[in-house]
Amino acid sequence: MNKFQLKWLGVLASIGLAVFLLYPSINWYSMDAKERGRLEAYRLRPKWLLNLGLDLKGGTHLLMELDVSQLPPQADVNDAMSRAIEIIRNRVDQFGVAEPLIVKQGARWIVVQLPGITNSQQAKELIGKTALLEFRMVESSEKAQQALNKLSELGAAFEGEKISPAAAKLVPAGTELFRGKDNSIYLLSKNAPLTGAQLDTARVETGGGDYGMPVVAFKFKPEAASVFSNLTAANVGKNLAIVLDGVVYSAPVIKGRIPGSSGIIEGNFTIEEAKSLAIVLRAGALPAPVNIIEERTIGPTVGEDSIKSGLYSTLIAGALIFAFMVVYYSFAGFVADLALILNLVLLLACMAYFGFTLSLPGIVGIVLTLAISVDDNVLIFERIREELALGKPVRIALETGYDKAWTAIWDSMVATGISSIFLFQFGSGPIKGFAVTLLLGMAIGRFTAINFTRLVFQTYLSNRDVDTLSIG
Repeated sequence: MNKFQLKWLGVLASIGLAVFLLYPSINWYSMDAKERGRLEAYRLRPKWLLNLGLDLKGGTHLLMELDVSQLPPQADVNDAMSRAIEIIRNRVDQFGVAEPLIVKQGARWIVVQLPGITNSQQAKELIGKTALLEFRMVESSEKAQQALNKLSELGAAFEGEKISPAAAKLVPAGTELFRGKDNSIYLLSKNAPLTGAQLDTARVETGGGDYGMPVVAFKFKPEAASVFSNLTAANVGKNLAIVLDGVVYSAPVIKGRIPGSSGIIEGNFTIEEAKSLAIVLRAGALPAPVNIIEERTIGPTVGEDSIKSGLYSTLIAGALIFAFMVVYYSFAGFVADLALILNLVLLLACMAYFGFTLSLPGIVGIVLTLAISVDDNVLIFERIREELALGKPVRIALETGYDKAWTAIWDSMVATGISSIFLFQFGSGPIKGFAVTLLLGMAIGRFTAINFTRLVFQTYLSNRDVDTLSIG
C-alpha cells in the first residue's frame, strides 16, 4: 500500500466514523416529539447526540437574583453565590434537563436556561425553592395550649408571611408560632434538633397516608441517625413537626422509639409535587431565596422556525458557494466543494461526540467556518494560477501554490483562533457556542481545505502525464 492509499484510507475512515457518530442524532431528531420526550424521561438519550440550544429547541430562560439581605451578616456573598449555583445545578440535573446553562452574571445574578422545559412554573418552583427542612417538637404544655386558645380567639395570627404584633405577644418564651399547610397554627420549640442538612436521601413513595397519597420518604445520614433515635425515644406520645420553609407539613405522633434513620413526609402531595420536593431535599437548601427578575419562555414552534431558517440560510449560502466555485475554478472548484461537504460532516460529528450544543449563533459559526474554508482554497488556487501563468509544470505549480498560500492561511488561522479563545473564555451561552463552532470548524477546515484537496490533486496527477490543470 503506497502513501496515497494510506491517506485515502484515513479519509474514508474519518468519513465512516463521522457517519457513525451522526447516525444517533439523525435517528433521534427523526422521531416525533412525544417519543423523544418518553425516552428522555427514562434517561435514554443517545450517548453521542448533537444537542439543540434553547433558541432551537425551545425552553425557559430565567434571570435570578440571590437575595443577599437574607444572608447572615458575616456571610461571604461570593461563596453564597457559588453554593446557590451548585445547588441549582444539582436540582436541574436531577430534574433530567439536557444541556442546561447555569452561569453567574454580575455579582448577584444567575442565568438559568432550560432547553425543552416549557412549563416555566414548574421550573421556577423547583429552582427557587429555599427548602429549609426542620424537625421540631410540638409544644404540648398547658401554657402552650392556653396560648393556642388565645391565638385562635384572636383570629388571623399572620399578616402575610409574618406573625402579627398582637399574636407575637401571646407566643410563650422558648417557642415559635408556625402556620400549617392546612392553615392551622402550631407552637413549636425554638430548637430544631435535626435539619435537612443531615438528610442522606429523599425519594417518592406511593401508598402512604390514609388515602394512598404520594409521600416523600427520607433517610438521615449515619451520624444523625442516633440523634433521631434519641429524639423519638425521649418524646414518645408527643408530636414531631416536619417543617419545610416555615410551613408545618405534618406533625405525627411518636408512638415509640424509631431505631432506624428514616421517616416520611406527608402533605397531600400530587406525584409531581412529591417528586419536586424530593429533588429539592436531596440537593439541599439554597443559602438565601432567589428572586426571578426576568423570565422568557421560547415555544417549540419558535424553535422549529429557527431551525428551518437556519437550515435554509445554510443551504442557500452553501449552494451559492458551490456554484461560484465550480463556475470560477472548474474542476478545482468542484474539489473545493467536496472539501466543504467533508468539513461540514466532520464538524457536526465532532460536535455530537463532544456533546456540544448547537444554537443559532452556532449555525452562524458553521456558515462562517465554511466561508473561511472556501477562502483558503481561493488563496491556494490563485497562487497555483500565478505559478501556471509563469509557465511552470503542473506538479511544481501545485506544490508551490500550496506552499506560498500557507503563510496567509496561517495568519488568518492564528487571528481567528485567538478571537475564538477569548470569546469562549469571556462569553457565555450562545457566544460560547459560536466560539466553539468557529474554533472547531477552523481546525477541521484547515484539514479539508489543504490536506484533502491536495491529496485529491496529487492522486489525480500521480499516474498521469498532465500538461495543465482545470482551475478556471
